Amino acid sequence: MKKIALLGAGHIGQTIARLLHDSGDYQVTVFDRNAKSHAVVRDHAHAFVELSHHDTGSLQRAVAGFDAVVNALPYTMATSAATAAVAAGCHYFDLTEDVAATHAIAQLAQGASTVLMPQCGLAPGFIAIAAHHLAAAFDQVDSVKMRVGALPAFPTNSLKYNLTWSVDGLINEYCQPCEAIRDGVRLSVQPLEDLEHFSLDGVEYEAFNTSGGLGTLCETLAGHVRDLDYKSVRYPGHGALMKVLLNELRLKDDQETIKTILKRAIPSTLQDVVLIFVVVNGLRAGVLTQEVFARKIFAERNNGHSASAIQITTASAVCAAVDMFFAKQLPQRGFVRQEQIALPDFLANRFGQVYAHSTHIESLS
Repeated sequence: MKKIALLGAGHIGQTIARLLHDSGDYQVTVFDRNAKSHAVVRDHAHAFVELSHHDTGSLQRAVAGFDAVVNALPYTMATSAATAAVAAGCHYFDLTEDVAATHAIAQLAQGASTVLMPQCGLAPGFIAIAAHHLAAAFDQVDSVKMRVGALPAFPTNSLKYNLTWSVDGLINEYCQPCEAIRDGVRLSVQPLEDLEHFSLDGVEYEAFNTSGGLGTLCETLAGHVRDLDYKSVRYPGHGALMKVLLNELRLKDDQETIKTILKRAIPSTLQDVVLIFVVVNGLRAGVLTQEVFARKIFAERNNGHSASAIQITTASAVCAAVDMFFAKQLPQRGFVRQEQIALPDFLANRFGQVYAHSTHIESLS
């Protein structure tokens, strides 16, 4: 049985603890500075440890002796947690969407005897696995469009949005520069820009640039694709209102205030839907061809627990990465990119099956 140090007992951390514990193959110890979290995770953890400080030194001492660290803390702790894991000799997995943190972790992985695998969630994470799989089937790739949305199933406010995951992560991806490839050139584009509209299953959506969703795919596909981009999906009108708040009212420069406003005024919900939409165009046997991978994954209300769609998809993705690593289906040391996971193997994994068996639009083997 593998010993897992799980950092963070928020909504995603709780779901990770449950999935790993219930598999019977992992002994999970949860570390969190909120002692109240103990009651939440006690049924799905071997132990709970109150971690009063999240500095590198205390984290290193806390995780020493574990087989792997799974970091479900806010993105601001990613580099410190990875540094502590390396120093303690633990393998490391996280959910960060932060580009700077990922670059720092890649540097830490150079010469490391353990694995460091950041960005193991939905986007970044699974979306790169699916996009890379589709692109690999083409002789020449023209464009790769990656679209993901974590949306309320029943939008009722002007933003047409409810809080379904980390507010810190949400604001970070709305404020940081975004990577893309256009006409074969890697470049940085602005968040909340390049608005587009599309419909799926009779529902209208919008999509715009957000940071981090590409993961390392921009680097992987550089020189192999003409156009590559990632956009977050929302209901129409959301992007324009967020631009007013962040840009015109300059709350981008006062992120703590906008986070406080959103937490106070926008209800959280477990009644959500995750939309995944990847479109790849290119040449196959000399013919211009398009392939699409699409999923809609909904919240669960069964087995004695409730879980939102974003909890399910994010937690299942990182659990699948951990599971495949210990099954030796992934490299065993150094920096591992999400696109190094084979999509068929991921969908066959006991945790990754969520993406294959949930309500979906089109099945692609």
